[in-house]
Amino acid sequence: MASIELHSVGLDYPIYGAQRSFRKELLTRATGGLIRRDKDSGHVVVRALDGLTLSIEHGDRIGLIGHNGAGKSTLLKVLAGIYHPTVGRLVVNGRISSLFSISPGLDTDDTGYETIRNCGMFLGMSGTEIRDKTDEIAQFSELGEFLSLPVRTYSSGMLVRLSFAIATAIDPEILLLDEGLGAGDARFAERAKKRVDDLVDRASILVLASHSDALIRNMCNKAVLLHGGKALVYGPVDEVIARYHELTSEAKP
Repeated sequence: MASIELHSVGLDYPIYGAQRSFRKELLTRATGGLIRRDKDSGHVVVRALDGLTLSIEHGDRIGLIGHNGAGKSTLLKVLAGIYHPTVGRLVVNGRISSLFSISPGLDTDDTGYETIRNCGMFLGMSGTEIRDKTDEIAQFSELGEFLSLPVRTYSSGMLVRLSFAIATAIDPEILLLDEGLGAGDARFAERAKKRVDDLVDRASILVLASHSDALIRNMCNKAVLLHGGKALVYGPVDEVIARYHELTSEAKP
């Protein structure tokens, strides 16, 4: 069964070009993590994630909650393998599919059909999976003969529809989802919502980053409150949301 284990995971971003005379008193907690100087390299770094220990199992739908810069998107990218932890250990069992962008691997000179193939490969689908899903993707996009034309000839709405149809055709074990996933015009958006719901239902594990309390409550059974790259609370959704609002209130002058 799919599972994710994080053991004291931390991630540092190096800040190249920072002044070497960076004052010690400025190396304090800031939005996005702790700013400090790495003792080995001497570079100024931001500790974007700090000491995360989480256990995520089959059936878990995890909401990532926190203000901008708290570490939500960074954690998604670590889980996806885009970033590797600076410290700690990450163990992932299961096929990961990540939807941070609905246009992965897009080349505007490709035709719609070539885009389906190339983006599908980028998302981790095999050649057989892509061939099996091409007709269904084409039908959902409603682009017809336009799929034989270069995507640079598409309107922005047509491009969104094709990209969304490809990105949501995957069969994930572990689905990493950002709420910023768009779906075009109102009529298409209604169909897109059902498609995302079906995608989530097929996943063994969901990890969703969102600012929406309603979305977290609707899609998740657990939540993590991130603050300064740390996991402050991990547990039932309502408890975590309540703590987040308390934290927000405490921060107001």
